[in-house]
Order: sequence, then structure tokens, then C-alpha cells
Amino acid sequence: MSHESSPQTDAPTDPPREEMVWVPGGTFTMGSDDHYPEEGPTRRVEVDGVWMDRTPVTTAEFREFVEDTGYVTLAERDPDPADYPGADTEMLVPGSAVFVQPDRPVSLREPSNWWAYVPGANWRQPLGPDGDETDRSNHPVVHVAHEDAAAYAEWADKRLPTEAEHERASRGGLEAREFAWGDEFMPDGNPMANTWQGTFPYENTEADGYVRTSPVGAFPANGYGLEDIIGNVWEWTDDWFRARTGGETPACCAPKNPRGGTRAQSVDPRDPSRIPRKVLKGGSHLCAPNYCVRYRPAARYPEPIDTTTTHVGFRCVVSGATD
Repeated sequence: MSHESSPQTDAPTDPPREEMVWVPGGTFTMGSDDHYPEEGPTRRVEVDGVWMDRTPVTTAEFREFVEDTGYVTLAERDPDPADYPGADTEMLVPGSAVFVQPDRPVSLREPSNWWAYVPGANWRQPLGPDGDETDRSNHPVVHVAHEDAAAYAEWADKRLPTEAEHERASRGGLEAREFAWGDEFMPDGNPMANTWQGTFPYENTEADGYVRTSPVGAFPANGYGLEDIIGNVWEWTDDWFRARTGGETPACCAPKNPRGGTRAQSVDPRDPSRIPRKVLKGGSHLCAPNYCVRYRPAARYPEPIDTTTTHVGFRCVVSGATD
């Protein structure tokens, strides 16, 4: 099994927080030429080592932040009508997008077949005011916009990872492998991450034991000791989305600590609201073999910074050595 080259293996003596693990810097192959076009072309990049949260930030951890600061998430605020020209005014109320499983096959071209804007849905009540009361304290916090994640990171004296840092961490020391654990999705039939089993979006066999999010640490850690770095929830990064062109990579050497595009470049020209987008990494429990095969380190997704859903969370990093 091949590993990434040029690792910086010397870790600082003590983590800045006990829940963080060391991800050594080095040069690795980023991206994929075998799946979605925005993942390619593959290229060699170099990143510095970082401390990274072992798991996604949990609901309990986010609650501590809110109780300490009085912070109000984007999903809990009244939307500004000026930001959403032409929107139905009845929908301009605090709320968030909730996955609602249809009971029959539906067109995969229409995400509205399984997404519903639910007034009152937020990190405190992920399914909305009428949802179940399952204790999700040890699940990844969801319904957080990019600014919510960034605010938590600042409070915790951390930051959000770059896309390259997240992908390096996700690979766990393996070079150019399909998944964070190798090239086989379910080795010996064992689920390695919380993803969708069955035909999305109407049939979930629950082979991994979960319908929605799972408690952090329910699946094996990767080679760096990171849990839920693939599946469970997508994770915000701090890079603006840009489709890959390949022209930015010099022929002579691997770029160091590469970043994404600009805020302006991230905007989808088809979006009348012109909302900028950041890169999500890691895939989620809604990624399925027949739809969104993005439970892979190379996978990436452009998410509008004002969007909150039941399948997006985050984790944080601290730069470099601290000893």
C-alpha cells in the first residue's frame, strides 16, 4: 500500500487541545481524474502540518460556544428579502433545509424531491419543531452556515481548514487511494463511514446502522486518527470554490499551501442571488452509489455560504507546531 511522499513526521509534543490530532505536512497527489470534473486534474501539492479536530464539532461543543457567547446562527435569524430577489415572502422566515425521504423513486435531477425548507429547523432541532427528540449531543452539529463555523473556530482559537489541508488529512497517509482507508469501499463487508446504502433517495437499507447522522467516532479512524473525516456530514473549508483548470500548477514544482479561487470566482452565474460559495469536503450520510459518490478524499462540492442543511457540519484546525 503506497503512502504519501515527503511527510513531515515530527509532531509537536502536545496538542493545543486534547481533542486534536497531528496531521503531518508533506507533498501529496490532490484530486482525481476518475469521477466528477471539478476534482481534476490530479496535481502534486505541498501543505504544512496542522493540528486537526479528531471529530467534527459536535452539537454539545457548539452549544458550549453559544452559551458562552450568545451567538445566533444564520438559520435562527430572519432572512433579508434583499438577498433573495423573487423569493416567496412566506418562506423568508428562520429555518433550514431538511432531508425528507420520499417513499417512491423520483427524478434525481430535482433535489426539491428530497429537500424541504423547514421553518424552525436549526442546530438545536435538526428536523424542525415537530421532529423527533433524539439526543444528538454527540452527533456532528448541523444547520451551520460558513459564518457560523468560522465564528465557532475564532471562539475556540482555531480556524477552518483549507481544502488542501482537509484532503491531506482525509487521506490519512495513503497516496492516491480511492477512499480514506484504501481502494475497497466496504472491506470484508464492513462499513467504514456513515453513507447511504440502497437506492437514493427513497430506499435506505441502513446496513451501516444509521438513517441520518451518527455519533462521532462510530466508524474506524483513518491513518492519522481522524474520525468521520469521510461521511456522516460534509465539512466546511475556508476556500472559495473554483472549478479546476490545471493552469495554476507550475510544471517545476508542487505549489505550497494552495488556496482556492476568489469570492467573485466562486459565484454560480446561474444563481440570481449571486451568493458566493465555499468548498465542502468529505461527503455525508446522503452520499450513495447511485447519486453523489463523494465519500472520497478527492471529492468536493460548492456550497453557498448562506446555506444550512441537515448534512453539513465542520471541524477546525490549528496551524503548525505549538511547542
